[in-house]
Amino acid sequence: MSHENYERLLARARALPAIPTAVAHPCDESSLTGAVDAAQMGLIAPILVGPVARIRGVAAQAGLDISRYEIVDTPHSHASAAEAVRLVREGRAECLMKGSLHTDELMAAVVAHEDGLRTARRISHCFVMDVPAYDMPLIVSDAAVNIAPTLEEKVDIVQNAIDLGHALGLGEVRVAILSATETVNPKVPSTVEAAALCKMADRGQITGGILDGPLALDNAINLQAAAIKKIASPVAGRANVLIVPDLEAGNMLAKSLTFLAGADAAGIVMGAKVPVILTSRADSVTARLASCAVAVLVAHGRRETIAKAVQ
Repeated sequence: MSHENYERLLARARALPAIPTAVAHPCDESSLTGAVDAAQMGLIAPILVGPVARIRGVAAQAGLDISRYEIVDTPHSHASAAEAVRLVREGRAECLMKGSLHTDELMAAVVAHEDGLRTARRISHCFVMDVPAYDMPLIVSDAAVNIAPTLEEKVDIVQNAIDLGHALGLGEVRVAILSATETVNPKVPSTVEAAALCKMADRGQITGGILDGPLALDNAINLQAAAIKKIASPVAGRANVLIVPDLEAGNMLAKSLTFLAGADAAGIVMGAKVPVILTSRADSVTARLASCAVAVLVAHGRRETIAKAVQ
């Protein structure tokens, strides 16, 4: 199946220098292969963090040549997460990549108060989805980190997604705040929060994107559905960012697009000091490489921001 959006994404990322990336605990074939494939494509310069013997054993079994990559030895997955985060804090890595450890274990190290990678921004997850029937990349947030976000937390979730949209070169970032209906109903809290987020954008509390909501999924991504409901806005029918009410809705939406619509889903965590690449053993090779490409574009955008601040 063709994934032209991802192919364009990969082409942009490959034109940039590889990003030093701490790969936390790549101790199974899929995670180590993903890191090696991304390195061979010129996306990342991996630092493999984990038990040396296990990593080399996996490489030998999978027929992977890892002789050119630095390995930082750790005794177990918990230590791998902490050490990978430390490499980022020391400036040796500009990106963090999940290996075969649990997501919760890696994120615990990322959000640690004293020695983690927190910023003033709430950390949130974004899927960058390549849906064959949709003519542009689609960002879905948050489907993996924030379970039942408050309105205050949704402000950061939206801003993170907008920032990601700009890093991906989407141009005009059109954000649909999703609910079950396109009208504000006090009995449906997500519709009230959607309206509040849109007004906050009007007041400059959220910047860089065009917001509309509440919108049901159909009139967020289908122009005909929006026209039938007589919804006139720059977002309705052509959103490229979908903000879901909670993790359950986001998870079901992302998996529906993946397994029913043939979409690929690249995963990244925004809001930390560096982008965090989250991949799954169920991900396709294309999705794994796309996750790395997304992180590369975000990391290079961060470099440019820091350089401008120093000038």
